Amino acid sequence: MDKFFKLEERQTTVSREVIGGITTFLAMAYILAVNPNILSVSGMNWGSVFTATAISAAIATLIMAFLANLPVALAPGLGLNAFFTFTVVQGMGCSWQLALTAVLIEGILFIILSLFGVREAIIRSIPEGLKKAVAVGIGLFITIIGLNNAGIVSTDTGTLIGFVNFDLAHSAAIVAILGLIITIVLYGLNVPGAILIGIVITTIIGIPFGVTKIPENWKPISVPEAPHFFAFDFKGIFINAETGSFSLAVLGKFFVIFFTFLFTDLFDTIGTLLGVAEQANLRDENGNIQNAKGALMADAIGTVAGACLGTSTVTSFVESSSGVAAGARTGLASVVTAAFFLVSLFLSPMFALIPSAATAPALIFVGYLMMKSVVDIKFDDPTEGVPAFITIMVMPFSYSISKGIAWGIIAYVIAKCAGKKIKEIPIITWILAGIFLLNIIFEAVK
Repeated sequence: MDKFFKLEERQTTVSREVIGGITTFLAMAYILAVNPNILSVSGMNWGSVFTATAISAAIATLIMAFLANLPVALAPGLGLNAFFTFTVVQGMGCSWQLALTAVLIEGILFIILSLFGVREAIIRSIPEGLKKAVAVGIGLFITIIGLNNAGIVSTDTGTLIGFVNFDLAHSAAIVAILGLIITIVLYGLNVPGAILIGIVITTIIGIPFGVTKIPENWKPISVPEAPHFFAFDFKGIFINAETGSFSLAVLGKFFVIFFTFLFTDLFDTIGTLLGVAEQANLRDENGNIQNAKGALMADAIGTVAGACLGTSTVTSFVESSSGVAAGARTGLASVVTAAFFLVSLFLSPMFALIPSAATAPALIFVGYLMMKSVVDIKFDDPTEGVPAFITIMVMPFSYSISKGIAWGIIAYVIAKCAGKKIKEIPIITWILAGIFLLNIIFEAVK
């Protein structure tokens, strides 16, 4: 074990890795409740998504352990699952089966790109400011979803959107606010698993408020429900469901969905890996992430496995940094985290008790964590700051991650041209801007 995971070389021990792996699980276990809550809105079965979430997280995290030997855990990502449900299914009117098809193809393409090192090249060609802005925009998008899920904000307040009155008629909102306060306090005290503990305490607080409902004959342990195995819709990629004929419009819509999954996952994974590698001092002599190809392959295979099981894109979790802070330095910690995800398979009734008001604080707080990238955006340079602002602003206000990315890239090209900095625009950015502009025009005239 010491030789395989290089424990002595990285100046760690088995006990440190075990503690680090448990800490990472506690920090990100909220996804077991949040992911089914979000994807079930698209029409998927809650229990099936729960099973898919736990298994796909375990598979991807084990691959990370054995291929990359890094203390990084993976699971279906927040933001990506929100895009899946609220943009693709509810906003675009697509079936969840078609959304899963896009996730599958994205994962397969990622495997190919990872094998040939193309993903790193793509990352280098996308403007740094837009990478940061995408993370911030997704954070705000997740936040507004959390506020809405808890009933904290409403359109029935006499304004476009506003806070409700915190009275007993809005008990879910009260419970969510209390949960957010608890999460902030726990996180401020550096309590491991602050987000998960916050969810648990909020769920308990919700019982006397009538927000948390315990069914009769409830049992905490049960046999896992079968996931949505291979529930794909390949015909839906290019066939109009109403006419049964080939449609360029349908194909164009699918490309936008596919590319948004692709683009968002690219930066989620790379950003997390860079952050964890920096914190754990896991860079090589050239400053690059150790075993980067294996790490990128882990999220690619995990995404394919997740799609086959019936869940949205699997990606690296920034909460892995909590395990690193607890001492984790190798893939052994990832093995421990994966083991806990498998054990959680038999505890789905416990997670089913958790109401949206209890997971909302987690969504809002993760929004805060994703906001940290805003300080690295060069707002004093209009050619960088304006596109970043457009990206950040469009995502929550249009309720669409894809629109934020599209308008941000278009704004980047316009801003650089106006600032006479055309040479700073990468070729791939020109191509993406053209594709997104054509899609906007097409949507307007169809």
